[in-house]
Amino acid sequence: MRFAIVGSGGVGGYYGARLVRAGHEVTFLARGAHLKAMRERGLSIRSEEGDFTVPVRAEEDAARVGPSDVILLAVKNYDVPSVLPTVKTLAAASDRPALGGSTAAILTLQNGVDSPGEVASAVGEAPVIGGTTYISTAISEPGVITQTGTLHRIILGEVFGDTSRVSARVQSLRDTLAGAGLNVEAVADARAPLWEKLAFLAAMSGFCTAARLPLGPLRDAGPVFREQFQEAAAEVLRVAAAEGVKTTTLPEDVARFMDGLQDNMRPSMMVDVEAGKPLEVEYLQGTVSRRGRARGVPTPVMSTLYSLLLPHAGGMRKP
Repeated sequence: MRFAIVGSGGVGGYYGARLVRAGHEVTFLARGAHLKAMRERGLSIRSEEGDFTVPVRAEEDAARVGPSDVILLAVKNYDVPSVLPTVKTLAAASDRPALGGSTAAILTLQNGVDSPGEVASAVGEAPVIGGTTYISTAISEPGVITQTGTLHRIILGEVFGDTSRVSARVQSLRDTLAGAGLNVEAVADARAPLWEKLAFLAAMSGFCTAARLPLGPLRDAGPVFREQFQEAAAEVLRVAAAEGVKTTTLPEDVARFMDGLQDNMRPSMMVDVEAGKPLEVEYLQGTVSRRGRARGVPTPVMSTLYSLLLPHAGGMRKP
């Protein structure tokens, strides 16, 4: 199958390299030193599951990529608007894609729930497949992706049209990714897992980043943190219900998952704020606050976290 990877950093680089190793035709969109390194030395993965390097095709200009069956969108949320012209160019170059339709399928792997709608606004709803991923990876040096731990999981499904059953194209994509050794689950309606991940991520990233503390000291402070964490998750799930999304996760499930994490857990948003990088606050805490207000669902905990983190959203401001 032919893949185009938009966002060849930790997530896109890791999954793309696994697909190359499995024999698929993959083109990476990249820039700067990372692009140069991939062209000269290939793309290397460093992982507890084993290190490997694959030769790759890497381009800076989307017009040079050619037809694709699947466009894997793996940029940060705040970069989605800037890459939509690239996505449109890649989709327009499609030539009878393997998954059907008139253009390549576009798999969104951003945090939160906004990116499928953003992509659909540019290319229409039909090509879009919603997805979420659980993985800890980063570019450790140009041309090298390092994975922390061994967890890699993708959940994908339709987000528009018929979401009553797993579609044929979602099942086909799931089988292709699983054939590359990836842990992938196909679902009928991807909106539910997107919101369920948001319930955890918006709460975890919000509290740790606002406090500038890893998880352990927050838990050690007493039961009030766990109560407020669970309430934050409940706010997210109530907004999801108001939007017609049927989730199966309960707030106490989210809290129990948090209870089982290691004390030194530091969400990526906390790492980013300490480094002065932009934050995904608009797409995590912000989207819960805005959507809740629009639906008449109170979100006092999430809105408070949003207001505390918003001054740091653009990056460069040190805590």
